[in-house]
Amino acid sequence: MIQERMLALQAVSHDLVQGWIAYTSNRGGSFDIWLYRPQDGLHVQLTRGLGAEFSVPYWSPDSRSIAFIGIGNVVYLLSIATRTVARIDQTEPFTLLDWSPDNRSLVYVKNDRIVVYDTITHRSYTFSEPGASDVQWFPSGTELLFAAPDASGITQLFRMRTDGTNRRQITQNTNGPLHDVRISPDGTFALYTFPGASISIISTVDLATGTIYTLEGGSLAKNYFPSWSPDSQSIAYSATAYEEPNYYSLIQIDSRTGQNQITIAVSDCFATPVGWSPDGMKIAYLSGCAGVESASQLWIVDLRDQVPVNVVSGGRITALQWSPRARRISENIFTSFVYRVSFPYPANWRRVSEERYEGADGFFQLSAISSGEGITEVCHSEAFHPLMPYGSSPRIVPVKIQNQEACFIFPSADQPAEMNKQSALIVRYPRPVQIGETFYNYFILFADVNHIRQIGARLSFI
Repeated sequence: MIQERMLALQAVSHDLVQGWIAYTSNRGGSFDIWLYRPQDGLHVQLTRGLGAEFSVPYWSPDSRSIAFIGIGNVVYLLSIATRTVARIDQTEPFTLLDWSPDNRSLVYVKNDRIVVYDTITHRSYTFSEPGASDVQWFPSGTELLFAAPDASGITQLFRMRTDGTNRRQITQNTNGPLHDVRISPDGTFALYTFPGASISIISTVDLATGTIYTLEGGSLAKNYFPSWSPDSQSIAYSATAYEEPNYYSLIQIDSRTGQNQITIAVSDCFATPVGWSPDGMKIAYLSGCAGVESASQLWIVDLRDQVPVNVVSGGRITALQWSPRARRISENIFTSFVYRVSFPYPANWRRVSEERYEGADGFFQLSAISSGEGITEVCHSEAFHPLMPYGSSPRIVPVKIQNQEACFIFPSADQPAEMNKQSALIVRYPRPVQIGETFYNYFILFADVNHIRQIGARLSFI
């Protein structure tokens, strides 16, 4: 048994890029998170006694971690390779959890506040947003999409920066509540269902223009669990149908602007979650309800031949999520023996000077600070420099880097355009570093806001 478990864990750690299906099931006696590998049918039970019937596994973009809400409404973080679990918060059972593009932070709603939780520093910040739901990241990592009531109480879609500034309304909805809001992988569209559970229609919105498209859906207007394809061009969903004496569901696909609907499979459940394979060529769904409320089977259908295959049977299965295509970013390692630091940076960036590298999508520059003040004062002095390089109201986030006191400085929306979205990371050196004739006790890294966290998280002193 131990040997089988070790082989399973090795397979998990080495095969994530090929795709796994995470699902919630009580096939082991209690509801937990399981993994299934379509290539060879391998199963791995990831948790024991932590899941709940309502648990939904949410993959990180690099497929190395899963977040879920489990027993006691606790938000858990799960490492796939090691199966270590961290408890980070409590929130409502059906709250959407969404990973930042850099795999570092989670965003979700709790008590009418949007929470951004850093999974490395285990620190979070919040801002008030009464009635908000389905908050998630834009691919840039600098903005959030969410649903919330407007001044008249009607649910709309909004976008804003991750520091809570530049809040903008996207839709002019008059049709009541919006549910199941999901941003497309490329960040150009969003989908949602309306107005409720008994009648559920799927619409999409072009986030640049606000143009709304409504999908035809099933004949009963009961369309559930819409899911974007990896290329952001199509939507799969479950459309409830009825034939005396039972309800069942059609697994359907349509383009993001509608008018291209096809049915690819049938489930005997009233409704079922669906998930796309990383290459967008297969759909996973649940079946085996046999007149009861819960599914007992996991099926996969290949869009090329549309022949469904039952791959998992037994117990009750309540949720599934196929892992995303892991985005591999080519990196180089920068090392400075002058500043005594080392960290990775995108391989397409080029050297401008000894202290600065730039690319089409960002930059970094390094320096040092000599000061007898504490980290709080040093960070405040930099953030609120008289020249306002970070705008008029920058945000300071205290953290620890390499067990040293540190802070991130993020710009406000009115930062001067010529600063190119500059952010900063200030870290206290483990011991003062001599550069020229001066000893410096703080290192400062400048980088664009899209890269500062991921570079800073892996900074090390040499």
